[in-house]
Amino acid sequence: MSVRSQCPASPQARQKRWELLRRFSSRFSWLCLILMLSAPAEARVKIEHWVAQSGARVYFVESRALPILDVAVEFSAGSAYDPRQRSGLGRLTLAMLKAGSLRYSETEAGRRIADAGAELRGNFDVDRAGFSLRVLSSETERKKATETLADMLQSPRFPSEPFEREKARAVAKAREADTQPDRVAEKRLYELIYPAHPYGFSASPETLAAITREDVERHYSAHYGSARAVVTIVGDLHRDAARALAEELTSGLARGGDSDLAPVAPSPRGETVRIAHPSAQSHVLLGLAALSYGDPDYFPLPVGNHVLGGGGFVSRLTKEVRSLHGYAYSVYSYFRVSGREGPFLVGLQTRRDQAGEALERTRNVVADFVAQGPTEAELSGAKKSLVGGFPLRMDTNRKVLNQAALIGFYKLPLDWLDQYPTHIQSVTLSQIRDAFARRVDPAKLSIVVVGAPD
Repeated sequence: MSVRSQCPASPQARQKRWELLRRFSSRFSWLCLILMLSAPAEARVKIEHWVAQSGARVYFVESRALPILDVAVEFSAGSAYDPRQRSGLGRLTLAMLKAGSLRYSETEAGRRIADAGAELRGNFDVDRAGFSLRVLSSETERKKATETLADMLQSPRFPSEPFEREKARAVAKAREADTQPDRVAEKRLYELIYPAHPYGFSASPETLAAITREDVERHYSAHYGSARAVVTIVGDLHRDAARALAEELTSGLARGGDSDLAPVAPSPRGETVRIAHPSAQSHVLLGLAALSYGDPDYFPLPVGNHVLGGGGFVSRLTKEVRSLHGYAYSVYSYFRVSGREGPFLVGLQTRRDQAGEALERTRNVVADFVAQGPTEAELSGAKKSLVGGFPLRMDTNRKVLNQAALIGFYKLPLDWLDQYPTHIQSVTLSQIRDAFARRVDPAKLSIVVVGAPD
């Protein structure tokens, strides 16, 4: 359950951004073409790491191909840090960081970002909360944008009028989500998988309505300290300038303490819940807590899942549930990896009158795969697809930023990206069978059917 929200750009801001980019395009387009044609098949991503004087962890990738700078500042402040009775507090706090600071009003801050031709996005999931900024690396534009972001992060005012507006907006979104069958299914499934863990908390109109402006201030003070901050910088910048930028973005934060979420309790026996809904189709979700970053089973499980339900038309679930029996247009499975054990999820939509048959077929496919694992041919195909598609996850600076930020936040090895293909290629049939046998017990799958048959 992650969100990447972007500040809306006015027509004037879009024109400004286009003019700035066009200024550089003729100078760099030929260089980009040469670099793409001459780049080695296995390009390396050199990630540098240090701890800023503020205490923030910093990750830096220098890339001179384009006059662009991408920056992310993220904190251990995702939804898992919300009190149960104030679920939604973390997302609301992040939204309020853009609502005005001691130096700039909400309007002034937005205008400064627009005038710099920059893009500012909010990043939020169960573990992380923060912003990513894209701006030209030219000094004038860069300084205006980073100075504004630094002020948002370090001296927010949380004014009353924007607070009431953002709170009302969040309540309206939560009410709308409660009418959408896919959102209803996911929310209920998380409650089943994580009955006592904050990964199972979900915002509701009631929990959001209970949040006060003082709650937001306390949440910010508790979770937006420099010791919980990870700064990721990718693009056209020297290391010394990157060091100065990291300090600029975090030196004004209180240091605070580090954080560690409670472990996820072992999954109980799975429960099946059917929820009435007027949707035309039944929405079916199955899941259990399974995988975290840095887990020894990290590679065997996703490689195996590519065969089970992550490989599109070549996956077993698609062949059995869609192609052979016609129960669903789309059926899938994947691991949503988190700091603690994120869920293994299987999902499909089907006609209401065949929901029972579709669910039974899906459960049988999962059970058969857990018992037998993939064939040698399936494993070979999965490796080829995953390794071959991996460069597409790093073909832009923004994608490199996302990958480097993940490495930094979850404290993965700095050569994680370089070693990824090797780790994939080294996965064996026995490792996949063993990992699925231990982590994906079909009897422990919780099941939610929204729009169940009448």
